[in-house]
Amino acid sequence: MDSRTQRHGIAAYRLRFSGTGGEYFRVWIVNVLLSIVTLGLYTPWARRRTARWFYDHTLIADSPLEFTAPLRKMVFSFILFALLYIAYQIAAETGQETLVLFFIVAAAVLAPYIWGSAMRFRLASTRWRGLQLHFAAGWKDVYLASWPIFVMAALWIAISFGLEMLAADAGAPPVRKPRGVQFPVVSAPMWGLVALGVVVSLLCIIRVEFNYKSLLVLRAGIGRQHGRWKPVYSDFVRIWAATVAVLLAGIALILALGAGALYTLQSLFSNARGPAMFVLILVTVLAVFLGLILVSAPARAYREARMFKLIWSNVGLSQIARFKCDLRHWPFVRLRLKNLLLTLLTLGFYRPFARVSEYRIKADSVTLHVKGGLDQLVGDLVKQQDGLGDALADAAGLDIVG
Repeated sequence: MDSRTQRHGIAAYRLRFSGTGGEYFRVWIVNVLLSIVTLGLYTPWARRRTARWFYDHTLIADSPLEFTAPLRKMVFSFILFALLYIAYQIAAETGQETLVLFFIVAAAVLAPYIWGSAMRFRLASTRWRGLQLHFAAGWKDVYLASWPIFVMAALWIAISFGLEMLAADAGAPPVRKPRGVQFPVVSAPMWGLVALGVVVSLLCIIRVEFNYKSLLVLRAGIGRQHGRWKPVYSDFVRIWAATVAVLLAGIALILALGAGALYTLQSLFSNARGPAMFVLILVTVLAVFLGLILVSAPARAYREARMFKLIWSNVGLSQIARFKCDLRHWPFVRLRLKNLLLTLLTLGFYRPFARVSEYRIKADSVTLHVKGGLDQLVGDLVKQQDGLGDALADAAGLDIVG
């Protein structure tokens, strides 16, 4: 089936995902079983099989993507991270606070390097029509884009000192609770300082997300053609603000439904006594608690859909190609809620079907617009590929895949 349309010399190619939930279920269940049998050692093989399956069924201009990651690099990275995690857990369990602090600081310092290596690995492992993608950002670019992480770390160090000073100046004894439990007195300035830290941290998180995504697009490319990026930081802030509003609305709705349910139960079972009323109230409270745990799902789906549309409607390849996306966020939220409910009801066995349905609705919403003929464009890009540069990019850094 040809997914191409032509208008004013610009050819539009609708992306298409050809996989089904049943096909992916077979891949998924084998991965799960082998991971359990091997105590997790099969993880890199499972990730590679999953990535290849999704790539093979993602069609751009009727040609599938290819995932060409070398397995040995994925295995090496997995073993290295597993050993580091085990070493950290041993240090934490044995009370070696200095070593634990070293691991935490090292993780913070190396986080940008790990992200840059992962992006380099993923793009270098992606091919389409024989064209290999690449990520040309240097480590200086990656660390400059990571400045909000270090600002956030410095901020909370300063806040911790500030809280200690405010607590010392207050000089008030802790509030004593039954059985000798003591809670520190938290003054209004201390609450204000923590609130300031939360707000600034959220802005830093948004900023680092914006920096990383823009760097990934601008320094990624095919041949000598690099990505084009149009979104601005305020676009990300608006989406996050709307996400927080959706989250708060969800929490308010759950609490209102819980209060209404309790009032209704008290009215209907006003004559109930003892265990019966206790069980009814307990079930209602547990339902409200579960609802509060799950209430973040609509907000996360809302943010994911809006961010996906923002990015894929405002990126392109130099001046020769661009993407457009028509994903609608509320249908995606409804799909996420349905998938979450079915996954819970099936004890997790619906998860592969859920993942395929969400991947499909996103992939099928994207259209690639290309100036002129695609075959000529591909030929020009093939000529522009630098084999030596790609080989060096493959060999550099700590190559990992998430």
